[in-house]
Amino acid sequence: MNAMYIQVKADVRYWDDAEINGASDEKGESVPFKNGNTWEPLIRLEDGMVMNWPEGMTADFHFKVCDAGEYFLVDGGGNLIAKWSGYYVPNDFLCHGDNGYGDYIIFKVGANGLIEKWEKPTVKMSCDCDDNDEDEDQSSWKKLP
Repeated sequence: MNAMYIQVKADVRYWDDAEINGASDEKGESVPFKNGNTWEPLIRLEDGMVMNWPEGMTADFHFKVCDAGEYFLVDGGGNLIAKWSGYYVPNDFLCHGDNGYGDYIIFKVGANGLIEKWEKPTVKMSCDCDDNDEDEDQSSWKKLP
């Protein structure tokens, strides 16, 4: 499997938990990739580039998501190839510079579209076996058919 991106589809509780160009936005009107109550950025795994990031914009995200998100690995052709098997936010992929404890997406994006303090995450696939334990299932990716 050749995962190149993570696609986020997270229901954000409080849009004002983000700063765009240094200013709070209570309704999330200036938050890129907002689609209704859902935040849907596509992030390149290699370097933390938020794809199609608005040129020159900076952001500091600290979104409370809790159990209201879906996260997918995407290949170079744009195909969804795996889904996060847990209910919580995948910290290694979406928390850089702080710990989100599975409830938050936390990172800063520079004017160049790169996530600050990005560390390329390791993709850990879940076992397709029947004896897969619950803890492993909550912290790994499940291949899509």
